[in-house]
Amino acid sequence: MAEAVGVIFFFDWEMRFMEWLQAHIGNTGVGFWLLSNLSAFGEQLLLVVIMGFLYWGLNKEFGKYVGLNVLMANVWNPMIKNLVLRLRPYFVPGYNVKLLRLIDENADAMDVAAQGYSFPSGHSCNAVTVYGSLAAHEKKRKIFWVLAVLLPLLVGFSRVFVGAHYPTDVLGGWVLGIIIVTLIPWLKRKIKNRWIFYGILLLSSVPGFFFCTSNDYFSSFGMLLGFILAEPFEERFVKFENTKNIFRCILRTIGGGLIYFGLNAALKMPFPKELLEAGNFVSQLIRMLRYAAVIFVVIGVYPMLFKLTGKLWNRKGQEPQADAPDQATEGDPS
Repeated sequence: MAEAVGVIFFFDWEMRFMEWLQAHIGNTGVGFWLLSNLSAFGEQLLLVVIMGFLYWGLNKEFGKYVGLNVLMANVWNPMIKNLVLRLRPYFVPGYNVKLLRLIDENADAMDVAAQGYSFPSGHSCNAVTVYGSLAAHEKKRKIFWVLAVLLPLLVGFSRVFVGAHYPTDVLGGWVLGIIIVTLIPWLKRKIKNRWIFYGILLLSSVPGFFFCTSNDYFSSFGMLLGFILAEPFEERFVKFENTKNIFRCILRTIGGGLIYFGLNAALKMPFPKELLEAGNFVSQLIRMLRYAAVIFVVIGVYPMLFKLTGKLWNRKGQEPQADAPDQATEGDPS
């Protein structure tokens, strides 16, 4: 494993606050379990569930709206991280801050390429982006505004407690999330041509190839590329219909999640583990193409099954008219 490359800067009160939190709550018991697991509200698994439930199930356009915002957050966030190069708090000598929840559980805590840099907090940015997008889209539903404020606060506090981020990282993540939730829909409204719009997003993301070294950038860029290719493919060749049946929404989400994680694992199999973990340009290129393929399949190809499963469902007399074409809900900015 290569030596960690980065810079250390912080306010003394940040380290003292994290030390105090970890000393008083500890790393066992109900308090530790609760605070550490609050990070899950900004992690990949839950984000896939939320976006998948919307896209495959309830409202395709709503799902794409939330999904694109999240994808841009996950591209721009590591680009900023790789410019700032701020090492995480547990790298700081002379203090007693521990990392209580790994970012990549399959890698060493000191592996910066796998664990990523510190500023801004990706979990905090994701939380604002996802729940803020829900609130912005469904403007009149107060519950989404409550979630948009409460969950990012809880996620940010959790990231500080587990020693993964300084409080200023969390603040930076919140600000970036707000910018994305505001900027991306605004650009889409102003730029009517889809390919010009996507071209601008790609141009803003490509510079990361020249300076990013952490895995998260290449994973996210691949996902963005897969999304951009899959959306017109689905619109032209698939044209699946959403369903108002919650049970079917859940089944579609489970199926999509299994394909997402299963295909991701399967596409690693042809390559030696040493190559995948090398952290060089070839390994990162493989990572990018792998994630692009996975997103293209789950967004563009997987919904082809819905017509078949719909026929089987209707044949059993369960829901003869469950599916309905997408309709923009109130507040839909697309």
